[in-house]
Amino acid sequence: MSDVMDWDAAYRGHIFAGPPPWNIGKPQPAIANLIATGQVQDPVLDAGCGIGDLTIALAQAGHTVTGIDISTEAITHATQQASDLGLTARFIQGDARDLAALGLGEPQFNTVIDCTLFHSLPLDARDDYLRGISTATNPGGRLYLLVFTTDSLPVDSPCPVPNLVTEAEVRDAVAKHWTVDTIDPSHVAVRLPDIPNLPEHNFRTDADGLTYLPALFLTAHTPTP
Repeated sequence: MSDVMDWDAAYRGHIFAGPPPWNIGKPQPAIANLIATGQVQDPVLDAGCGIGDLTIALAQAGHTVTGIDISTEAITHATQQASDLGLTARFIQGDARDLAALGLGEPQFNTVIDCTLFHSLPLDARDDYLRGISTATNPGGRLYLLVFTTDSLPVDSPCPVPNLVTEAEVRDAVAKHWTVDTIDPSHVAVRLPDIPNLPEHNFRTDADGLTYLPALFLTAHTPTP
């Protein structure tokens, strides 16, 4: 089982010659819309929370939220950021592929948000991960999953390329443990790194310097008795 990259090194700025591209200082637009429209029900699990931008936004909106990430560096940053803002949010350093080992193995969440974690997992870890987050979700609980598609990053990128997905691939994987409701085209906003040999692209870049890469946004739920 091989991880896509050294996550602590990425958060220290050693992989992308600066902060990771996904650190944009706010939730992804697709996820921010969920919060704004009241589609997030407590308690919430932010799976692969990174430095906590989403977890903190959820806490600021009054939600009860737990953020988990495999990177010690990211969790340290997230915890400090929440403390500086005077927010109550729980952060746990650990592997989302084994929630039971983190004391999160029993049904307890009504919303699970996977904002670009799924494509960061080793291929052979996907099933255990999806089973684990389903087991930790109450009946009728929701999954929101934002994931890169195969046309989002070139294979010759000088940066590590995650395990990109097709619609059929992510649908089939999730459907083993969840009832899939919708899969829609979406985007992931990133700050492209300033490094040599970065391939040219024709993706939209906004006035704040965020580039919008193709993605899929999947919604699913756990069955009710």
